Order: sequence, then C-alpha cells, then structure tokens
Amino acid sequence: MQINNSTFLITGGSLGIGRATAKLLIEKGGKVAITARNKSRLEKTAKEIGAFPIHADVSKQENVKKTYETFIKEFKKLDCLINNAGIGGKWNDIFDLDLQDFMNVYSVNVFGAALMTKYAADIFKKQKYGNIINISSTAGTKGYANGTVYSSSKFALRGMTQCWQAELRKYNVRVILVNPSEVLTAFGDDEGRERKEVANKLRGVEIAHTIVSTLEMDGRGFIPEVTVWATNPF
Repeated sequence: MQINNSTFLITGGSLGIGRATAKLLIEKGGKVAITARNKSRLEKTAKEIGAFPIHADVSKQENVKKTYETFIKEFKKLDCLINNAGIGGKWNDIFDLDLQDFMNVYSVNVFGAALMTKYAADIFKKQKYGNIINISSTAGTKGYANGTVYSSSKFALRGMTQCWQAELRKYNVRVILVNPSEVLTAFGDDEGRERKEVANKLRGVEIAHTIVSTLEMDGRGFIPEVTVWATNPF
C-alpha cells in the first residue's frame, strides 16, 4: 500500500511502539489517529507528532464503537487498523493464578483487539480492501515460567490473527502479526514511564520500521507473520 494519504487507526498510540509507529507513518504522509486511556498523555503525544487523538479504552465496547464513529467522521475512510494496545499484568506462577488476572489482561490483549477488528472488518468488507496489523510478542510463540496470563493472551491473539486471515482474504484484506521480543518501552509500567535506552536492546522505532515495511509491500501480497529479535541482547 501507499502510506502517503492513507488513513491509520492505532490503539495504544501515546507511548512506545504505538507512538513510534504513528510518528513514522505521519512522516511518510499518512493520516493517523491514535487512541489511549490516559487522556493527558494522549493529547500531549498527538500534539507532538501531529496525530488525531481519540480518548478510548479498547476493553469497553461502547468506547470501541465511539472510536470508529469519531474516526470515520474525521477521516471518511479507514485503510489500516493497528491493534497495538496491550498490558502485561502480573507475572504469577501456576500456584498463585487468579481469574481476575486473566480478565484484566484478556480484556485488552484479546477482547479489545477482537472488538477493534470486528468494526474494522465491517468497513473493509464493504470497501473490499483493508489492512490489519496485530502487535503480539515472542511470548505468543513460546511459553515461559510465570507467563501463563500474558503469554496465553498473546497465543490467543496469534490464533485470532490466523482465523481473521482465513476469513478476510476474500475481501482483499491483509492481516499481519508482528512479534517483537523485548522492547524498551513503558509496557508494564503503570506510570507510563519509558525505560532507559540500551544500545543492544530493541526500541519502538525498530518495530515501527517493521510495521511500515510490511505495509509498503504491494497489495497483491502480504506477510502473515514476522518476528523481530534484538541482534545480540546479551
């Protein structure tokens, strides 16, 4: 697809990967709306990078519906949804698991992504065209100790991505899964503080580059899944 003059909706766009992706798309001429739960941080980011802010929580269906109403009113059409909003939750072992831990993480990482995609799919089906990027994790390709809640949420997103690929290809919709390994963002920090950059660790900009690169492939083809590792994180 051509990034210039295309429209993008990015969830969790005020920090980290979402912010870096929005910034890069805007630099390439894209028209970008970002969503976030923290209104002040959302508006600050939008002003700094030139994005359109939509204050919303993807875990609430009424917020999701409002997001699309606001977006279409502003941009008239949608070319690409980027499901970036995600939380880490608690890193409990099997002996300390609690149902609420699952509900907190799944409400965003799984249910939120599904609801955002449902509304995007309705638009894309009608226009016979569209792109969906799901930001997952290497945790969704291999489990690890104390990762039951988070890892399983990303395995779920990977499974849903494959379902949507099967359902939406006939409408000329590309659904792409991006699996970053550890990225030094504010992920997992309730205060939204970015972690200090480390020379051999991934940044949001590397994932943004990956997202934009997959989108820029001609529309006749797409990359179903891509994983990004730090070259030498040790």
